[in-house]
Amino acid sequence: MKRSFGKCKDREVFLYTLENGNIRFSVTDYGASLVSLKVLSLERDVVEGYDCVEDYMHHDTYLGASIGRTANRIEKGRFTLNGKEYHIPINNNGNANHGGIHGFDQKIFETEVQKDRIIFSYVSEDGEEGYPGTLHVTVTYRLLDHGISIISSGTAEADTLFAYTNHSYFNLDESEDAMDHELKIFTDRYALLDETCLTLDQMVPVNGTPFDFTVSKPLGRDIDQDDIQLKYGAGYDHHYPVDGEGMRTMAVLKGKDLIMTFSSDFPGFHLYTANWLNGAAGKKGHVYPRRSAVCLEAEYLPNAINYPDVTPKPIVKANETLTHEIRYEFSIKE
Repeated sequence: MKRSFGKCKDREVFLYTLENGNIRFSVTDYGASLVSLKVLSLERDVVEGYDCVEDYMHHDTYLGASIGRTANRIEKGRFTLNGKEYHIPINNNGNANHGGIHGFDQKIFETEVQKDRIIFSYVSEDGEEGYPGTLHVTVTYRLLDHGISIISSGTAEADTLFAYTNHSYFNLDESEDAMDHELKIFTDRYALLDETCLTLDQMVPVNGTPFDFTVSKPLGRDIDQDDIQLKYGAGYDHHYPVDGEGMRTMAVLKGKDLIMTFSSDFPGFHLYTANWLNGAAGKKGHVYPRRSAVCLEAEYLPNAINYPDVTPKPIVKANETLTHEIRYEFSIKE
């Protein structure tokens, strides 16, 4: 199903919907964004979003957006590739965040609808937001039996960076507070932040800290502890590396009666507890106050390009393609 979702700079934007009896999802070509993800047996929409494209244009919270060319923060908006320094516009505490001033979240993608998937495509031209090389991007949302898959692919005409993520905000209860959701993370360490919320190349054990989710616990249990890292992020805003390669479970999130299994082939993911939402009006009469949702953003280590000893780096070589997948799958608590 396809319907109008409003206008962006006199260009009509559309909302596309697919379902399979278990899952119904809706995505818009504005930012290749996930607007709605409904578990049909509960008639529950588990992601935050807005009713029209104009609302997306007026907010900078990245609800459901495709993020690029690089997710998260790059230190001082600078990186060096093949011996040349590049500059990305600074938009967050002295750093470049989520691709720059006008990242993928604000672009209108071309769309192809197939039986079980919606394929968005966009050409990011050489020099856009300071990045080198033209990059041909596709973001594919595919129906799974009990969830969705998001496959990102970037083909480069010259060496460049590509570190996609999806920035959906999840609330499995469709409520205004997600801090009673229980989370289990399949790793025993996390990356530190500095005072600007830049992720550092310093991995430390979670044991004995508020960042320990090796055993499932409520998101809000330790979030207000007197910990400098929590103060830097105003809550959880931290990268968790997950060992292994290929598709693997990274985390399991539980609401009152619904379970979401989050898996990916990215090196890790960013845990963000919606610390900067401010009660904006969302779709179908909902409001989105602080900590009303949680983001599980599969990604490379933020700022990896600037850390000599960090691998892998989100570099895609000329005439090559870099592809990753994210899955969100749902089951009912027994």
